[in-house]
Amino acid sequence: MANIKQLPNDVIQLIAAGEVIDSLAAVVRELAENAIDAGATRINIDIQPQRWQIRVVDNGQGMDLEDLQQCALPHRTSKIGDRQDLAHIKSLGFRWEALHSIAQVAKLTIASCQDGQPGYQLTVQQNHVSEPLLKPMAVGTMVTVTDIFQNFPVRRHALPAIAQQLKTAQQMIYHLALGQPQITWQVNQNNQPWFVISAGKNAQEILPQLLRSISIQDLIFQRYQATDFLTENNSDYATSYLEVVLGLPDRCHRHQADWLKLAINGRIVKFSALEQAIMKGFSRTLPRDRHPICFVHLHVPPEHIDWNRHPAKSEIYLQHQTLWQEIIPQAIAKGLSFSEANLPRLENQRVLSLIQAAEKKENYSIEPPSEHSTTSASNPHKKVLKVIGQARNTYIITEHPDGIWLVEQHIADERAIYEDLCKNWQLISPIQPVLLNDLSPKQIEQLTDQLGLDLEIFGENVWRVNTIPRALQGHSDLEAALLELSRGGDLEAAQVAIACRTAVRNGTPLDFPTMQTIIDRWQQCENPSTCPHGRPIYLALEETSLYRFFRRHWVLGKSHGITEK
Repeated sequence: MANIKQLPNDVIQLIAAGEVIDSLAAVVRELAENAIDAGATRINIDIQPQRWQIRVVDNGQGMDLEDLQQCALPHRTSKIGDRQDLAHIKSLGFRWEALHSIAQVAKLTIASCQDGQPGYQLTVQQNHVSEPLLKPMAVGTMVTVTDIFQNFPVRRHALPAIAQQLKTAQQMIYHLALGQPQITWQVNQNNQPWFVISAGKNAQEILPQLLRSISIQDLIFQRYQATDFLTENNSDYATSYLEVVLGLPDRCHRHQADWLKLAINGRIVKFSALEQAIMKGFSRTLPRDRHPICFVHLHVPPEHIDWNRHPAKSEIYLQHQTLWQEIIPQAIAKGLSFSEANLPRLENQRVLSLIQAAEKKENYSIEPPSEHSTTSASNPHKKVLKVIGQARNTYIITEHPDGIWLVEQHIADERAIYEDLCKNWQLISPIQPVLLNDLSPKQIEQLTDQLGLDLEIFGENVWRVNTIPRALQGHSDLEAALLELSRGGDLEAAQVAIACRTAVRNGTPLDFPTMQTIIDRWQQCENPSTCPHGRPIYLALEETSLYRFFRRHWVLGKSHGITEK
């Protein structure tokens, strides 16, 4: 007797619904994605968790009566038509599962209106569709989901506490807002305002609305073509590009990697290999045990992605994954470099904010920056920093057409030396013989296997060092430096240690040529804002801030009989 039987259709649908709709946040996600696919620029969401009710209203293109009657039935979609379309997904939703799955676990009321047509409303529960009713409304769609999981008490009771479900829904909306910055979100909880996310030109204008501890001045936005980082022409990448929003490492970072986000074609995804590539891009720019604030958005041809990996579409298969792992760190490094980021103007804004908080409220005018100043500030790489002095044998004072920078000499030199070591790691023979005593097997392994030094036995518990890192040539205490390197860490950690040991010390008087050399080398660094340990290197005092603090133009204006503004 055959034991294998075909499941009833209603059981199949309930199983599919359980995979797609597993929480309140899943309901919000599916309805919001449908609204985005409909071209909405404004989405209103009201969540009433105690009543197990969710309402989503959008101003998208809406549906006519025929589509409205079909939209919640199984295997109905307007987004794909055949098997080939699965390889060219351009929408967030495509599986025909969302509305139908919701209708299996809740009561679904849908009202929709297209431009120039009357609006209609109907109710769907499981596979029963009510007769449509006329519904006066603006163009768009309103979906109300009630009695969620009412017939699934075990699932209701197994879900996390209401507060946790709301946090998950909020995070999901944040993710959609980052990937779709053109949309305004109005979110209510129990018919009371909860939060609003205003539309922006790009994710740089969205992120400060989600993470209140940072401001837009703490972020850099850049867009790069993928071909900018390829050595050979590749037609597969002709239309691919990436957008990056980078938190400046000397101003904002986190205890956890909770604001390291990756999106592909409008959707936040989990992709550990590419997330590691993002972390690599911030290598040696952050303090210990701190993580970057970063959003990377890849835009690739739809045929490069297979979304059929996870019901929530949070995990994908990506073509050319290895190349993207190489491109992302390069894009981040380029974004953090002097030549791309408007670092002085951003720092100036922070200083100006401090001045505004410290001074009394007065009315006075400030002369706008000259045409020369604006041009110079827009490209810091071309800003010539001229050394004019040294403060406390620690800070190099530099002048440029727009103001003054204070640069800490040790960590600026350390950053330049570290990047040079990373690019040009070289082992050479020491000028004078170097002998190390009483090395443990672990120290020998560290020096030879990890750092590549050549050691030979020179006596009982004595080793002669035949090669040393070039940066240590001429070091005042070479033996101590090598012993420090032998005590652990990989090559990168050793390069940091060497850079720190060989950089000019704070408290050291420097002549003008030496200081200028340090400044010039530091300006060529890829990551100039922080040292390899994550400490900030410089402070910019722009002339506009100095004018404001000293009320220079206000005093000049009064002395010349000019009335106060």
